[in-house]
Amino acid sequence: MTTNSPAKNTTRRWRIGGLLGIGVLVNYFDRISLSVAAPQLQHEFHLSAGDIGLLFSAFFWTYALLQIPTGMVLDRFGVTRVGRWGAFLWGVASTLTAFAGGFGGIFLARALLGVAEAPGFPVSSKATGYWFPRRERAMATAIFDAAAKFSNVLGVPLVALAVVHLGWRWGFGITAFLSLSYFVAFYFIYRDPSADRKLSKAEHDYIVQGGAAPEGGSQRSSLHLLGYLLKQRKIWGLSIGFAAYGYVFYLFLTWLPGYLVQSMHMSTLKSASFAAVPWIFATLSDLLVGGWLIDHLIAKGYNETRVRKGVLLAGMCCGLAVLGATMTTDPYVAIVWITIALSGLAAAAPVGWSLPSLIAPQGGTGTVGGIMNFANNMMGAIAPIVTGYIVGATQSFSAAFLVAGIVLLIGVFAFVFLLGAIEPIPEPHGEKYLEDELLGNPASGRS
Repeated sequence: MTTNSPAKNTTRRWRIGGLLGIGVLVNYFDRISLSVAAPQLQHEFHLSAGDIGLLFSAFFWTYALLQIPTGMVLDRFGVTRVGRWGAFLWGVASTLTAFAGGFGGIFLARALLGVAEAPGFPVSSKATGYWFPRRERAMATAIFDAAAKFSNVLGVPLVALAVVHLGWRWGFGITAFLSLSYFVAFYFIYRDPSADRKLSKAEHDYIVQGGAAPEGGSQRSSLHLLGYLLKQRKIWGLSIGFAAYGYVFYLFLTWLPGYLVQSMHMSTLKSASFAAVPWIFATLSDLLVGGWLIDHLIAKGYNETRVRKGVLLAGMCCGLAVLGATMTTDPYVAIVWITIALSGLAAAAPVGWSLPSLIAPQGGTGTVGGIMNFANNMMGAIAPIVTGYIVGATQSFSAAFLVAGIVLLIGVFAFVFLLGAIEPIPEPHGEKYLEDELLGNPASGRS
């Protein structure tokens, strides 16, 4: 009874989890604001469809390419400092967009937004590792991951109202205000557990004894740690698997309304309401299956690796339901298949995001999360382009969805055969060992 009482009677860790979830929600409001404002921008600045496509890509290139460097910076300087600077820069980037005078200004502001938001998910993943015992890690991760899905339900109408009634600049102005408000909240509320005066000793002991990730920055050379991690099979399994998830996630995020308009012959307004349905179910699946169910089964004594990998693989396989949408012309049937696919992927996502804090060597969670999220977000640039090319060449989404299914199968293979058991990667055997490994020196002292 004593072990469980802190979990029942103290809630500081869940307030921190809620704060991280709000951060991701605001983070995604910033991302989707451009897609809502695009028609007005196109009209006001006489932009072509190609120009709009370049503006869409500006965020993803900087965001993806900085994932590994920001993960290394996060491991060295910690959640508090990196999280504060990132949240502040979100607001600056949205403010600059609101005052931009044309294509160049908007492009630079979106590229800056990619820089600012690069630490967002790794910060949340690392902070969750500090603040939650292993038995609660899935639900805590699901809170911030579900916020990314729910942003499509809440953020699009909010920004759209501002854009329609006040103009596109106010759409970015609202997201800038929300971002700066989150920065203030994060600055005053977030601390690592050991530095949080509002965290009771009983709850702190409960978190630490439950297997929370050790606090503190990595004392190793960042490049040495990166080199060591890139030699680990688990890292490749995690990265390839999560990249496959990202491919299908970003395909739906960018092309779902276009698919409903082009293939299902819907109006823009009707496609918007239909497109919201899969995201609502994805949010629920993220929280209930990817979060609550996993923690519940682990608390009941089921094997942790089997539970997490079972949900991960089942969710990825459900994503293959995307293929069902290629076999119907009925929009209601198509949206059912897409809802199954997105709900399955949403259940798998919190498992993926909990893995860096569960498998990383001490001080390496940010770097592992950065490697994984780099692979994931490169798909944010690649999937829309590949899908657009295929649809343009075939005038159909069937081949594009088939490619998505093949990518998912590759991801399942990586999770099964490369990731292995969900357990920490062995610690490197000191700096000399890593130096020898990187330089290819056989005399590294290993048995």
